[in-house]
Amino acid sequence: MGGRDARSRRGGPWLRYGSAAAAVTVSAVTGARAVDADSAWYRSLRKPSWQPPSWAFGAVWTPLYASIAYAAGRAWGVPAQRRRAALTASLAVNLTLDAGWNRLFFHHRSPRAGLAGTLLLDLSTVDLIRRTARVDRQAAAVLVPYAAWCAFATALNASLARRNA
Repeated sequence: MGGRDARSRRGGPWLRYGSAAAAVTVSAVTGARAVDADSAWYRSLRKPSWQPPSWAFGAVWTPLYASIAYAAGRAWGVPAQRRRAALTASLAVNLTLDAGWNRLFFHHRSPRAGLAGTLLLDLSTVDLIRRTARVDRQAAAVLVPYAAWCAFATALNASLARRNA
């Protein structure tokens, strides 16, 4: 079996990046459907002065989601089958937690539940970066802004939980 056969087993770039983009899109849309930043409940929350304006969240999340899809598609091209499977599982958990935070916070109207969810998301993001780095350091580096934004979101969520207990 030559190099072409090995590449075929891993899937071509269109398949890898397309699959990653589809997974990220499902997560983003699922999460976004639970958000209601215009609800009376959300507007009534006491928020810290350093909370970004509502429009900033979409402006930040769009490139972050693109970077997650890029990193996954790139890392999936590496031939280490066992590590690829673990990476895929880590990504699936991460995207599930990412979408789930919106339900915990907005749908259940619970900053405390949201805080628990975002702490789990932080741990999952660290795991995702660690697993990605094992197969592709450049792909892992692309995920660092995502981790930074998740950490910021955790601090914001903690502030909301504290102010609205």
